[in-house]
Amino acid sequence: MSVNPMAYEAQFFGFTPQTCMLRIYIAFQDYLFEMMLVVESVILKKLDGFPGCKISPFQIRKSTEKFLLFMKEHFDKLFSKMEEVLLQLVLNIPKNVLLPEDKVHEQYPYSEEQFQALQDEIHQLQEQYRAEASAGQALRAELEEQKAVRAELEKILQWFDGLENICREHGTGNFKESFAFLTRNSKKLQDVLKDVEEKSKKIKKHDQLL
Repeated sequence: MSVNPMAYEAQFFGFTPQTCMLRIYIAFQDYLFEMMLVVESVILKKLDGFPGCKISPFQIRKSTEKFLLFMKEHFDKLFSKMEEVLLQLVLNIPKNVLLPEDKVHEQYPYSEEQFQALQDEIHQLQEQYRAEASAGQALRAELEEQKAVRAELEKILQWFDGLENICREHGTGNFKESFAFLTRNSKKLQDVLKDVEEKSKKIKKHDQLL
């Protein structure tokens, strides 16, 4: 069998010429085997008509196999010549023939060097796209982080606005006075909390004694 892939022929026929030749070879070979079995059965029937014949069925089978081997060897030689002719003259597309779907290559021909340069450019563009996609992903992550920071800053500004309003309500206008006011009130709250805790402990002890 030919080792030439014949890819262009496969594109046109829908199958490789080698596959076609293999199927033809198998079909001929199967027919040869079947024919030899028929010949063997005919010989055995003829021998049944001669009671004095000393040829056994085993000898007939050995002779059939020997003749089959002889026929197969000659068949393989003939088939090789037939395959060569068919692959060259029947199942072969000449080099100067262009299939209709490949007419575009005739209009826009490319040399091997141009094709390689195009492949290199495509690879470069792919790498550039990956780099830009990675940079875009990093920018999106940074934007999300900035949004989170902005939200926290807005909360702090709202807290300061609320603090300023509270300070204004209590007659304190600047930051130092506001901070001092908060410190005093925080100390008062701590004292009240401590007093509440002590009273709570006393009530618990009183309940336990009861």
